[in-house]
Amino acid sequence: MGSAKEQSGAAGSKAAAPKQAASKQEASKAAGSKAEQSYELLRARILDGTYGPGYRLVINQLAQEAGVSTIPLREALRRLQSDGLVEVVRNIGARVAVFEAVQVEHSLQILARLEGYATAVSAPLLTADQIAASREINQRMVAALEGFDPAAFTVLNRTFHFSIYQHCPDPHLRSLLEAEWARLDHMRRSTFTYVPGRARRSVVEHENILDLIEQGADAAEIERVACAHKTATAEALHQAKSGS
Repeated sequence: MGSAKEQSGAAGSKAAAPKQAASKQEASKAAGSKAEQSYELLRARILDGTYGPGYRLVINQLAQEAGVSTIPLREALRRLQSDGLVEVVRNIGARVAVFEAVQVEHSLQILARLEGYATAVSAPLLTADQIAASREINQRMVAALEGFDPAAFTVLNRTFHFSIYQHCPDPHLRSLLEAEWARLDHMRRSTFTYVPGRARRSVVEHENILDLIEQGADAAEIERVACAHKTATAEALHQAKSGS
């Protein structure tokens, strides 16, 4: 049996172990929090255009602006690269992603499939008042065609679609839609995406979608029409770019 001094030392070590573990957990949590804050800050600045396409993301400079070390900044940049908002270019480093028109077309095709399904599963959950609210948004889009402002019309278009699939019962699908819309909004700053004439056809297609929902049409038909609506935008963009 050890001396009283040895026993006291052992007891002290045991008491200190949980404190040290808790301290490590708190440090890890703080580092994770800073990485999350850095990610949200950079993502917001990219999406609102503060950091435009091609903007160089110098880690030391960003760390000073954000008031954090370079470690959480690097983690944030890795996440943004995974999101497709940041790219690493040889001899340049990290920069805000620059997109070509074909990438916008691909993103629209992906969004078409997500939107088609989300609209179909949301349709039976919409009340008459909610359908009427979506129609009102679409009427504002019609009014916005006079003295046309592409940026304002795009905002209303996003509002219209989210007025429908915000009722989607699958939160993961909603998060995918939000991420893809945000990515598409950023893409529009990199390349021309407005196709004359498409806006007027778009609001007519919106009414068709709402009519199907109101009539309680088959889910497969709603999905097909909603998907075709977004696909038509991708095809119009492709034709405008190719000059055909």
